[in-house]
Amino acid sequence: MNKAELIVDKQFVIGTVDPRLYGSFIEHVGRAVYGGIYEPGHPEANEQGFRQDVMALVQELGVPVIRYPGGNFVSGYEWEDGVGPLSARKRRLDLAWGALETNEVGTNEFAAWARAVGAEVMMAVNLGTRGPADARNLIEYCNHPGGTYWSDLRRSHGQEAPHKFKTWCLGNEMDGPWQIGHKTADEYGRTALETAKLMKWVDPSIELVACGSSMRDMPTFGEWEATVLDHTYDQVDYLSLHTYYGNRKDDTASFVAKTLEMDDYIHSVIAVCDYMKAKKRSKKQMMLSFDEWNVWYHSADADRQLERWMIAPPQIEDIYTMEDAIVVGCMIISLLKRADRIRMACIAQLVNVIAPIMTVNEGIAWRQTIFYPYQHASVYGRGVSLKPIIRSPKYDCKQFTDVPCLESAVVYDEGAEQLTIFAVNRDLAEALEVEADLRQFAGYRIVEHVALAHPDPKARNTASEPRNVTPHAESGAELRDGCLRIRLPKLSWNVIRLKKT
Repeated sequence: MNKAELIVDKQFVIGTVDPRLYGSFIEHVGRAVYGGIYEPGHPEANEQGFRQDVMALVQELGVPVIRYPGGNFVSGYEWEDGVGPLSARKRRLDLAWGALETNEVGTNEFAAWARAVGAEVMMAVNLGTRGPADARNLIEYCNHPGGTYWSDLRRSHGQEAPHKFKTWCLGNEMDGPWQIGHKTADEYGRTALETAKLMKWVDPSIELVACGSSMRDMPTFGEWEATVLDHTYDQVDYLSLHTYYGNRKDDTASFVAKTLEMDDYIHSVIAVCDYMKAKKRSKKQMMLSFDEWNVWYHSADADRQLERWMIAPPQIEDIYTMEDAIVVGCMIISLLKRADRIRMACIAQLVNVIAPIMTVNEGIAWRQTIFYPYQHASVYGRGVSLKPIIRSPKYDCKQFTDVPCLESAVVYDEGAEQLTIFAVNRDLAEALEVEADLRQFAGYRIVEHVALAHPDPKARNTASEPRNVTPHAESGAELRDGCLRIRLPKLSWNVIRLKKT
């Protein structure tokens, strides 16, 4: 059996984990909204039309913040279409996704749903077909108490109290040619700067996210970040990152190692941010919002067959495998490794569209394989991220060399006297025996060791078999004289929880 070593020390602090690191995303695309969170007439629907079975699963995840309403959708969205009496709302062609938008759910409805599930809203403004004036109007509608045209319009729509949305995205993926209103870095930087000024004049308490590159493979990556920050550094609080991974060549060994690229991507963006800080001689440290991340590739062929201009088409509905859950777990670990700079992150998305939660129209809702690492991290990964010192066997594959079999992040909650070790064994063939030096945590005991594993890396949860892949309790973990000994099953996600007695 392969063996690895781990050292955990209270002094090796990376940073405090912002709860918003475990955020998610609801966009008006596919069945994320209609048939996902909202389905009037469903047996589980409440008076507002929201599915309570879906709400219960979202609450199970403990999602702290949800990005809305896009995504590509927002670059053509006229927010006024989604407020006021339902009978007066316009149906629009959604050019971003080739669908028909009914606008039954808009700003106020989504805000009410988010409150019901215990999440804040990360609101996005349209900087594709619109600009600073419309963003100013939207934040006045949402956040100003009253006594002005837009705030009083909100009150006339039945929302007396302001929403007080704290976090706002200045557009979405504006470097992408696929984006409605695609801009050069200079064009976007100038627009984002002027939008930021107006929005903060309306509400100085907000935080703003500027668009970074929509992916690392963009030809303008790096240069885009530098140019945008050159314009906006003093006005914005975060720069965004987006990435998705897939296993299109059916090379599992390389697929589960993809987060080595993610680590490098994060380091590169931080380097650009710090360069701009030096250039501007600023005392301000730019933080990151990794507000789109996930596995995405299964649905590509099916999506090409869809008709245009449908209402809520079954779009981007990846059904995830065991190996996908491993990659999602590793991506969470990558985020925790840079908790000092990544303050927010959004798994994209939350329901039906590349999502941990799936539904059947008029039917059940169930947990995908990726639900579990996300849930475990969100529930147990609150506190301070510690840097573990890892000695692990490594392997080579088609795309990478020296891939560590053991990937791990550690979160310490001093107040609750709890320690959580998240660990992935990437090895496809063998279990991994791990010895962890925990002498800094005298008096702690093992609460549980939970593993997500399955003999078949391609195993899935489906509507007919919703519990095919689920976590289970592992036995055999031992803590003696400050040394933790555990066995990680092959190709597994693991959560080892300890608490002081």
